[in-house]
Amino acid sequence: MNPAALSYPFLRHEFLQALEDSGSACEASGWYPIHLSLQQHSDSAEGDSGSESQSNAAVMPLYLKDHSMGEYVFDHAWANAYYQNGLEYYPKLVTSIPFTPSMGPRVRTEQPLSQEECTQLVDEVLAVAADTGASGWHFLFPSVEHRQLFKDPRLLQRSGVQYHWHNRDYQHFDDFLVTMNSRKRKMVRKERADVAAQGIRVSIELGADISPDLWGLFYQLYERTYAKRNGSRGYLTEAFFTQIARTMPEQIAMAVAWIDDQPVACALYFFDDETLYGRYWGSVGEFSYLHFELCYYTGIEFAISRGLQRYDAGAQGEHKIVRGFEPIETHSLHWIKHPGFRDAIARFLVEEKEGIVRHIEQATAMLPYKKASQ
Repeated sequence: MNPAALSYPFLRHEFLQALEDSGSACEASGWYPIHLSLQQHSDSAEGDSGSESQSNAAVMPLYLKDHSMGEYVFDHAWANAYYQNGLEYYPKLVTSIPFTPSMGPRVRTEQPLSQEECTQLVDEVLAVAADTGASGWHFLFPSVEHRQLFKDPRLLQRSGVQYHWHNRDYQHFDDFLVTMNSRKRKMVRKERADVAAQGIRVSIELGADISPDLWGLFYQLYERTYAKRNGSRGYLTEAFFTQIARTMPEQIAMAVAWIDDQPVACALYFFDDETLYGRYWGSVGEFSYLHFELCYYTGIEFAISRGLQRYDAGAQGEHKIVRGFEPIETHSLHWIKHPGFRDAIARFLVEEKEGIVRHIEQATAMLPYKKASQ
């Protein structure tokens, strides 16, 4: 691995450790970490008689959970069905990045994973399930590569949908706009002009340049967003953001909206060498189209400026479609211990998959691109 390369940020030790240290994902919050590791052996350099010269650990996040919050692959109906039949759905095992519905690798490793190693990890998970009494194991939002490697007859596959923006070698934001039909192109320009007309300017602050005061405001706005949405304070503690600001600033950026010299809204991004990930946003008040500006258009400009190929702006949000975010199929893998429920869930997943395919087809037809561009 090139040490200068920016890898998937959410599997970094710094990110997962901050979740635990800050009390965001820990036993007290219902995310009891029991991460698994296995040793990978690499062949020695030439001239060492072909012996195994070093061993690297492959680490897979694993949590024992007594609830289904913060996962974004919804199984509450499954849990209710268990209870209605006098069975316990919790605890369950989950391999995911807590509170982060972004596709990506689910095993951190120096060497490429083999199919045999993935089978070994599945075996180890099922041993943990037997020890803990878990009803199942849920492997959420894996990358395409890891989904294929973990293909196992013991695991059921579930589909979902998200909306991602794709960079088709654009050099400027206008290069992207010109691919859209006239009506949607005018809509985007009007929304951006309306933001400017409110006296708002937007800047991008890279991680090392984000001041403590801005981080403090961001967290206030993060809590405000969750309070308005569902009356909670949000899953993540302020200590989590303080820690990642210190330990992984090179993969963080923040879009900040200003009126005069006062920040009035923030949106937090993570990024690696290929993808921008939009995660959280908040505003001190109601401003027309400011959410679209910070969470979509500024992110697209940032992705273009860095040559990133994709912008994952978060889960859900069908209003992204008319602004150029394309529907993509997401996946999760599930081991269900109870044979009767496994069969019932398998039948449900077939029907659900058909609905997802229809939705993707319908959403694709709504995309705002000219036919030649699309």
